[in-house]
Amino acid sequence: MYFKFFWIIRALFYKPFFGKFLMPSYIGKPVYLHGIKNIFIEKNVRLFPNIRMEVHGKDASITISEDVGIAQNVHITSGSNLTIGKSSTILANVFITNIDHDYTTIGVNILKQGMIIKETKIGDNCFIGIGAAIQAGTILGNHCVVGANSVVKGIFPDYSIIAGVPAKIIKRYNTQSGLWEKTNSEGTFLN
Repeated sequence: MYFKFFWIIRALFYKPFFGKFLMPSYIGKPVYLHGIKNIFIEKNVRLFPNIRMEVHGKDASITISEDVGIAQNVHITSGSNLTIGKSSTILANVFITNIDHDYTTIGVNILKQGMIIKETKIGDNCFIGIGAAIQAGTILGNHCVVGANSVVKGIFPDYSIIAGVPAKIIKRYNTQSGLWEKTNSEGTFLN
């Protein structure tokens, strides 16, 4: 665990370049940061090696709330305001974005066409499984669980378990019974 000491030292070095970087947070090596002044890190955030965060546009930002853990090889891109809620955990090889590329002009390379920005937000206390892709236009409520390798797009209520390609709600926490219960793909309980 001695390596985390060096990650804290690295965080202190990077801290003045971020829009906000509260301690104690740390950042592993290597890291790729684009638009670092528009990245806001709250306290107790753990960023593991090979994280890539990109902010495109002067009014865009990435905000990572307190007590968030982000594993290695995670890629986050933002063309507006993208927020990850407090106490969330994001496992390795996850992609999160609020940017889609326009493709409607035939004969023009997609990368030379405009970007389509759609609100993307991760709620508090969410758990995103390894290899998941959180696409533009996704809003996860609080305490959502995303299954490994799921491709997620849409709006999902609090206390949902979401899995698949494309991802659908498979269970939700029922506040009346106090249990996690199976649902249809819209989140309606199957009682």
